[in-house]
Amino acid sequence: MSSIKQFQVTFDCAEPERLARFWCEVLGYVVSPVPKGFDTWDDYHRSLPPEHEVRWFSCVDPSGVGPRLLFQRVPEGKVVKNRVHLCARAAPGLVGEERLATLQAECARLTALGAVHERTLFADGTNESCIVMRDIEGNEFCLD
Repeated sequence: MSSIKQFQVTFDCAEPERLARFWCEVLGYVVSPVPKGFDTWDDYHRSLPPEHEVRWFSCVDPSGVGPRLLFQRVPEGKVVKNRVHLCARAAPGLVGEERLATLQAECARLTALGAVHERTLFADGTNESCIVMRDIEGNEFCLD
């Protein structure tokens, strides 16, 4: 029996392209290539018959290491806390004040992109500091 080696993370959202471009900026990802025969993603989406048109947008890690992120439009809004969230590894291996300063600098960068700082969890002797945030559609994620 083989195990799965690749996966994508799918987000239900209101504005797929906007959210995908936000996460491209956060993670250093790039927009997925436009399908052959189309100049833009809008051209591709407009080519689909109305009954098959599902507005979505995706982005990929240019190094090929990270998972593909897919953002698909859904009619309902977000109403409860995420059951799954991304942890953006902004300070792997760092500890103490150096870690906190790195996380705070990344928090400031992401806030400028439209993210919201929810709370900072400070080191407590067992766990190192991390920052809880929300993306531009209110999805929780962590900087750690």
